Amino acid sequence: MELVEGPYFDELHVGQNLPDPPEVTLTTGHAAWHAALFGDRLRLPLSAPLSQAVIGGEAMAAHPALVCNLVTGQTTYATQEVRANLFYRGLLLRSPVRIGDTLRTHTRVAALRQNRHQEGRPATGIAVLEMEVINQRAETILHFWRAPMIPCRDAGANTGFADPLELFPQALDGAALATAAAHYDLAAFRAAVPGATTPRPGARYQVAARDTITSAPELVRLTLNMARAHTDAAKSVYGQRLVYGGHTIAMAAAQLVRALPDLVTILGWHACDHTAPVFEGDVLRCEVDVHAAHPTSGAGALVDLVVRLYAERGPGSPEPGSEAQVLDWRLVALSS
Repeated sequence: MELVEGPYFDELHVGQNLPDPPEVTLTTGHAAWHAALFGDRLRLPLSAPLSQAVIGGEAMAAHPALVCNLVTGQTTYATQEVRANLFYRGLLLRSPVRIGDTLRTHTRVAALRQNRHQEGRPATGIAVLEMEVINQRAETILHFWRAPMIPCRDAGANTGFADPLELFPQALDGAALATAAAHYDLAAFRAAVPGATTPRPGARYQVAARDTITSAPELVRLTLNMARAHTDAAKSVYGQRLVYGGHTIAMAAAQLVRALPDLVTILGWHACDHTAPVFEGDVLRCEVDVHAAHPTSGAGALVDLVVRLYAERGPGSPEPGSEAQVLDWRLVALSS
């Protein structure tokens, strides 16, 4: 009987094009599930009239966190055996994604670096995956890199893979951000949301309202995520299911909007680092720093933000009641 699994780190090679997943059409069902899981108050994906005024067309805007979760889930053929996802780099939503759009994701292995051997532990390595996402009009709407840690099939493998991981973009290109921002009618947003202001550089926020991670496997299934550590505790090095990193990021996005309720959208991520694992039942709190605001041609601003997320460990965790930083996220939001 053939076993369906893998691939493992020592079965990958740089330049490898991985099997393309099923293309997915975003529906109101996806949007409703996302809203139920995260309670995100970003205005544009919640209002059809506002979406129509700001991005045009009849279809509502899809939440950027929903889009990112879905396309990351589409790339998990290579990470079925994943131990952790470490970071994302250079993620830019080049144009708005709408409910009804169909997304197709292609994944290529961009770099491989084996980790140092640790006594009593099987060999692992970091694979940098490059993703391109194309819609039904053959437009590239998203391009980014992410870096999962994957075990070797041979526990004692010595692959020799030693690619540098610092070569990948640490910041988004300003011209590309301005082009992406131009798709949004900021005057229409200001007319619909009178009094909306640009976040003040140097401002810092701590969101008092915390939130508890629930329904983690449901998001995994919704996004077609194939990583077994998210649904099978026996496949997690922690002895309990690992929460999908996109779940953590979407929780952070919802907390961000509590601090800055009049953001138009999230355009991109300079970088996003998972600094510690997250488990179902963890209670998350958020801190937001406003680093800079760069004027746009539409009289709005591209706002550089840093979001830090902290988890108080739930009762099923190895250290219940303790707190750890679990996310360091440098992103760019669009303000009117």
